[in-house]
Amino acid sequence: MEDTLEQRTRIILDSIADGVFTVDADWRITSFNKAAERITGIPRGEAIGRRCWEVFRASICETRCSLRHTMETGAPVLNQSIFIVSAGGDRIPVSISTALLRDGSDRVIGGVESFRDLSVVEALRRELSGRHSFQDIISKNREMHRLFGVLEQVSDSSSTVLLRGESGTGKELFARAIHMLSPRKDRPFVVINCGALPDNLLESELFGYKAGAFTDARRDKPGRVAMAQGGTLFLDEIGDLSLSLQVRLLRFLQDHMYEPLGATRPEKVDVRVVAATNRDLEARVESGAFREDLFYRINVVRMELPPLRERKEDIPLLIDHFVKTCSRLNGKEIHGVAPDVVSLLMAHDFPGNIRELENIIEYATVVCKGGWIGVEHLPDDFRRRTGVGEGDAGGEAAGELSWRRVERDFLLESLKRNSWNRAATAAALGIHPSTLWRRIKRLGLSLPKQDGRSRKR
Repeated sequence: MEDTLEQRTRIILDSIADGVFTVDADWRITSFNKAAERITGIPRGEAIGRRCWEVFRASICETRCSLRHTMETGAPVLNQSIFIVSAGGDRIPVSISTALLRDGSDRVIGGVESFRDLSVVEALRRELSGRHSFQDIISKNREMHRLFGVLEQVSDSSSTVLLRGESGTGKELFARAIHMLSPRKDRPFVVINCGALPDNLLESELFGYKAGAFTDARRDKPGRVAMAQGGTLFLDEIGDLSLSLQVRLLRFLQDHMYEPLGATRPEKVDVRVVAATNRDLEARVESGAFREDLFYRINVVRMELPPLRERKEDIPLLIDHFVKTCSRLNGKEIHGVAPDVVSLLMAHDFPGNIRELENIIEYATVVCKGGWIGVEHLPDDFRRRTGVGEGDAGGEAAGELSWRRVERDFLLESLKRNSWNRAATAAALGIHPSTLWRRIKRLGLSLPKQDGRSRKR
């Protein structure tokens, strides 16, 4: 009878698409179904009797084993994303769930874990991510994709490009994309920040100098213009140039000729110039702080980069990208951020734009010790500014109330911006419409009867 029951149990387990295994109190594997064999590449006979960590070599085995957590606390784990290592040494993304294993007397005799192969899901995620990336620039925003098209059109020419956008919007990434898409891609890409140096140093950095030009000039020093020969020169924060340097730069842009400090004759160079600024150059021209002729010389092709607050649908993509990058740099295996963190970041206006978001995620990956980034891992100053986790008398409950208020206000603002159209709001937030509806119900939001899906004609 027991053999028959064991056979039936095996048949049932082998018919399940997910991998399933059980362990005894000594962590030795007592059952291992066909799906587990298929996903791991390990035959059942080699797995049975061995300790589970010897078989799976998962990313959590040594420090935060989910099955151990369940065995010690009795609390099940549901759909946790991790990596296991197959027999061939490949890292396989899986989603695991755990539970206690009890006998007929309700005594705990071991544990059971099921795991689902997420390789196809991960491949689709990478494919979708690829659709939303362009030369290291990540976006699914409509205006950004229009700019991607402009990049491809202007890259083949040698026309000067002016990139206009707030600090941290990715102007240098756009400049590099223009260079990499151009026939100059195998030549140098040289960067100089026009606002970072005083005039005398900036002039020598740009145009170089000859030996004997001044007391300490013992040998010739080529400037950034000469270093960019045949390639692209990126002039960042060009709006900060002094009027005297603007005159020299204008002469260079007109004739592609320049004179190093102390030189007796001009030198010619073949360089494509991409300029960038976070200033309103038209206003500076009107005030006399920026030369009008230089403005028209650099304003041949102009691209306005939208701030992050105007492309919030990109925030989840950028979070995912920065988590992976920062985790790799810090030698950690962080799988992502908790949903409330995503919502909190989506509600923020990011005056520092993408650079600010990157710094927040980098900090969170440094302090996070688990597999998922929570609100508690965000920088203290960010949490204070957003009103989450403030040290009120209510402690944790007060932080929860603050978070609920932030989430409520953010959803209302997003719905209003999309004329109360739930489908459009969900698309803008990068979530499924049913997820949005659940949040609306949970927060007790009352919406107008007309939800924006139909309009009067």
